[in-house]
Amino acid sequence: MTEEAEAKAKGNAAFAAGRFEEAVQHFSDAIALAPDNHVLYSNRSAAYASLWRYAEALDDAKRTVALKPDWAKGYSRLGAAHLGLGDAPKAVEAYEKGLALEPSNEALKSGLAQARQSASAPRRPVGSGADAVGKMFQGPELWSKVAADPTTRGYLDQPDFVQMLREVQRNPGRLNSYLSDQRMVQVLTLMLNIKFQNQSSGAPDPAAAQSNPPPPKQQPEAKAREPEPDPEPEPMEVTEEDKEQKERKASAQKEKEAGNAAYKRKDFDTAIQHYTEAMELDDEDISYITNRAAVYLEMGKYDECIKDCDKAVERGRELHADFKMISRALTRKGTALAKLAKSSQDYDAAIEIFQKALTEHRNPDTLKKLNDAERAKKELEQQEYYDPRIADEEREKGNEFFKQQKYPEAVKHYTEALRRNPKDPRVYSNRAACYTKLGALPEGLKDAEKCIELDPTFSKGYTRKGAIQFFMKEYDKALETYQAGLKHDPKNQELLDGVRRCVEQINKASRGELSEEELKERQNKAMQDPEIQNILTDPIMQQVLTDLQENPRAAQAHLKNPGVMQKIQKLVSAGIVQMK
Repeated sequence: MTEEAEAKAKGNAAFAAGRFEEAVQHFSDAIALAPDNHVLYSNRSAAYASLWRYAEALDDAKRTVALKPDWAKGYSRLGAAHLGLGDAPKAVEAYEKGLALEPSNEALKSGLAQARQSASAPRRPVGSGADAVGKMFQGPELWSKVAADPTTRGYLDQPDFVQMLREVQRNPGRLNSYLSDQRMVQVLTLMLNIKFQNQSSGAPDPAAAQSNPPPPKQQPEAKAREPEPDPEPEPMEVTEEDKEQKERKASAQKEKEAGNAAYKRKDFDTAIQHYTEAMELDDEDISYITNRAAVYLEMGKYDECIKDCDKAVERGRELHADFKMISRALTRKGTALAKLAKSSQDYDAAIEIFQKALTEHRNPDTLKKLNDAERAKKELEQQEYYDPRIADEEREKGNEFFKQQKYPEAVKHYTEALRRNPKDPRVYSNRAACYTKLGALPEGLKDAEKCIELDPTFSKGYTRKGAIQFFMKEYDKALETYQAGLKHDPKNQELLDGVRRCVEQINKASRGELSEEELKERQNKAMQDPEIQNILTDPIMQQVLTDLQENPRAAQAHLKNPGVMQKIQKLVSAGIVQMK
């Protein structure tokens, strides 16, 4: 639906609901988009008349006739506006011109009869159109008309509505306050003698005004005369072009459904045919384009997919399509670009498109694709940078700086060596030694562990890790590391020396040879160790510790258990428990 048609439909809906000011605004919006559409002026004229703004209604009626002089209903609007302004002779003239074009039009006949009646009636001082419409409810024919009409007869059985009518009879000025009730609008159209008419072609079109309030210059009569009706538009006019467009949209949807079914069957060629046909039938729905792009993506035709996605985004911008649809097209384009990537730089375009998609609509699928692309780019960069020969050269440079005790420079070259060859355990070992010298123990520990991970038989990895743990005063952990290394190299002197140093420190705690400051430091450090925390919160170990203090005989039985003994030893090493 075009913006003009949408505004027109909103205006008709507002008018039908009795929201005449809103109807005027919507019809004005539509006129701004299509200033030569006679139907829009006709509709707005009716809305103005319903607000008793007959001067504006007359201007729009004149514009309607000027744009479409052979349209009989335009003269019905013109006649109604003249009547509202109290100019019955001009109203008669307008209705006669309309009947000359369409002699069988009942609305024009009825309007002409009432205009002639108004023209021949005695004139009275000018009053407001609102008063005239309100006062018609005071006539004796109100109840008989409502009872006689099948569309309103049932309302008389509804007490609330009967009360409403009586209130309007007592005070005509209250009519406006009740027009939000559709029943009152229906009775008003009955009293105004408004009927909905169709064009000769059968397509609905806004109706001409059937009749209008009696001219305001009438003299009071013994019997109140029935006022003339205000005009009311009919349902939105449906032109042949509109009909054809609607049929094409329906056909396009059927093609889309057929395409979806073919896609699920993996019949991609058929799916493409259906989506292409849908695109040709309706170019205002970009889902047909994005669906075809999805098929191309599945087929591995990435260039075609990208073209369709670009087309969908461009058309979507023109149509002000939902941001989610734009995001979907961009995500599919990014996926196709990622599939085409051969180098780390190729991923840049895909990453950029995924980021744009997320600015349109943030959803988990697009975010995951972005993360995957960034990870793939990084891995490819590493592969592209891989060069064992250069890595060896950088390692040797690092060794030279290490010998010169230029540790920061050595770290720099070891790091470059790892970028060139991230699988060399020797470089991790060497950089761990540098970090140890620099006092960066956590970094050194991480490198030592990576060294052992890459080559579990490499003794240097264990000596580096054990030394760092020893410096961190984690003697029990250092002891475990040295012992693990000895399993692969039982005669390694560095590992044996490491075990000896750890045992000495552990025994100092067992013999109570630690200074109060050393003991407190070791205990504080131990209490931050998750393993020590688990031991102390273990119910079994809590009982063992209690027995060690209160029941030595039971404690001896516990100590025969290797697992319990190992945990006790950890607590002793940590300074938590002292054996005497």
